[in-house]
Amino acid sequence: MKNSRSWIVYAGLLVAFWGTWGALSSLPTSEYGYPDEMVYIIWALTMLIPAYFGLRGVTFDRRPIAAFYGLIVGLTGAGGQLALFQALTIGPAYLIFPIIALSPAVTALMAIAMLRERLTTLSVIGLLAALAALVLFNVSDVSGDVSTGPWLLLAIGILVAWGVQAYYMKKAATVGVNDGTTFAYMTISGLLLIPVALLMMGGFPGGFPWQAPALTAGTQVLNAIGALFLVMALSRGKATIVAPTTNALAPVLTVVLSLAIYQTLPSIYAAIGIVLAIGGSTLMIYSDERKGADELADVPGETYPATTKGA
Repeated sequence: MKNSRSWIVYAGLLVAFWGTWGALSSLPTSEYGYPDEMVYIIWALTMLIPAYFGLRGVTFDRRPIAAFYGLIVGLTGAGGQLALFQALTIGPAYLIFPIIALSPAVTALMAIAMLRERLTTLSVIGLLAALAALVLFNVSDVSGDVSTGPWLLLAIGILVAWGVQAYYMKKAATVGVNDGTTFAYMTISGLLLIPVALLMMGGFPGGFPWQAPALTAGTQVLNAIGALFLVMALSRGKATIVAPTTNALAPVLTVVLSLAIYQTLPSIYAAIGIVLAIGGSTLMIYSDERKGADELADVPGETYPATTKGA
């Protein structure tokens, strides 16, 4: 049986990997001008590494329900990533990213409505603080007039897709799909969309030194491993808490590492976001821990296992 509190460990590992990836992910493009579509292709290939380890010691779930949920998770995640590349070519990043950052709200609303997850008052305050932090991390100074267009529809689509993805990660766990199987379907979905990335690029590009794909692989494997930890955290914790907490804390580590590596000070928005992310996540984790302790205390004495009774 999975320890319901063990989600915190996997969430912490996720923040470590995604936070580090966030600080390094732009290097292939900034240093070598490597195309985003090639970054996607290499990311899809690096997913094979954690997929191998995720399936060790477990049986691949061949049930139709596992394939259904697994492909929803995989295609919404990988499809959203490809849509993001397209959106960024026709729209302003400073508006697109704050919209997408709200995807944990979609996850939380779906979990409340369909999984009947309940939030305490402290959890609600923490959730709102984490969502505000996510927007602030992605806000930059707005200059000039920007009209709406296809990029807005794409951004909203990505927002929904990534929110749905996290929900179905949790949903798959509720019907007994193991973490390795869910991640394997994510990997399969990512690989299936490689031809789409090639079409967007017009074929494999040439003229790049070997350092470009090597650096991309090194950074994207952090992304891929983090994704596996997200699956593991969501299968053990509440989607209403795991999704906003991890999405809010990873940028905090990214900002800290960027300060150390690039000597770049965070903007006032990012500074406020750090405070809200840490405060909001702390409230949600504390509330979840306290609720778990209260529920355990309410269990009649005779229902405790002999080894833990009275502990």
